[in-house]
Amino acid sequence: MILIVTPNLRADESTEALRKATSEEVVVAESLCQAAILLRADSYLAVVLDQYLLETEPAETEAVMRNLGTAIPLQVNLAVSGVERLAREVRAAVKRRKREELTARNAAVNTLRSELNGTVTALLLSCELALGRPTCLLQHS
Repeated sequence: MILIVTPNLRADESTEALRKATSEEVVVAESLCQAAILLRADSYLAVVLDQYLLETEPAETEAVMRNLGTAIPLQVNLAVSGVERLAREVRAAVKRRKREELTARNAAVNTLRSELNGTVTALLLSCELALGRPTCLLQHS
């Protein structure tokens, strides 16, 4: 899901372009306060922030940034950026985030596998030693 934060009247046009470009659901917030509420309620892949709002409402910007979670923030001047450029930037950011997420997941799996292999090996050696000792004691008696 992608969140666009803008009071821009062309938000519907941008929303449709992003929906087509990313195949993701797109939600529009008309203010930074509304965006902060939406960010607390849901998780988003990316948050497109209208540069106009960031410059005029610094206190609210901080609240939004605190609630981003794992979403990628994109600052865009929606008054001058074309819909195609917006779609291209968001699509690239979403692809980058998904690629980073896959890399992080693979790293976590490899780390876990490595730790489990070490633990399993230690358990097998301990079991082998434990099984080997009684046999040795019985043979010497």
